Amino acid sequence: MSKLLEVKDLNLKIEDTEILKGIDFSLEKGEVFALIGPNGCGKSTLAYTLMGINNYYPDKGELLFKGEKINDLKINERAKKGITLAWQEPARYQGVTVREFLSLGLKSKGEEVTEGKLANALNKVAIRPAQYMDRFVDKSLSGGERKRIELAALILMHPELIILDEPDSGVDVVALNNIADMINYFKDSGSGILLITHSEEMLNYADKAALICDGEIIRQGDTSSISDYFKSYCGPCAKSEECETEVAS
Repeated sequence: MSKLLEVKDLNLKIEDTEILKGIDFSLEKGEVFALIGPNGCGKSTLAYTLMGINNYYPDKGELLFKGEKINDLKINERAKKGITLAWQEPARYQGVTVREFLSLGLKSKGEEVTEGKLANALNKVAIRPAQYMDRFVDKSLSGGERKRIELAALILMHPELIILDEPDSGVDVVALNNIADMINYFKDSGSGILLITHSEEMLNYADKAALICDGEIIRQGDTSSISDYFKSYCGPCAKSEECETEVAS
């Protein structure tokens, strides 16, 4: 299998504070790579850096997508190359209908927008098209419904690299099942998935995993060994508690 994403000695500072420290890992096509760690220890910052959000550009190191350095590319340029980030909290779009939101995914690929394509994507995530197509993607929908609609948009976009940031956060049981189904769907179709989580249960969907703490990857390997280490050492770890405190504050 060929390398889809390579992260080499990645370092990032925010306001003179070192957030990411020497991050190294790689992700192949058709592979699910889980990055697990306590809240507040750099996982989402890494996701934003990979996507180029908030002008998060590495101070040191390399980001390679299909062998091409993307360190300085803007978020829209990375998206055009096939990289997509699914947010921890699904976005709310005032005045944007589900139909309009889903259509963006097809338009971004230059494909024709048809009701059949939109309806098929919604059906795959247990959303009834007739009941939701003209509803707005805002607070009138639950977090689980917005998460499922976001997954439907991913189906239509079919990116090569999908970054899932805490996909199981605040979702209903149906959405959680859809997430598992979509991970398998994209994996089987050859997309690479970076699964960012603080939940050891999500490791069940991954092929391999890494543990991040205080901005550093401290262990990589098979999911069972990472899960055992996470349960045994991260829960009672004082540094883990510090991370949680920083998030709460």
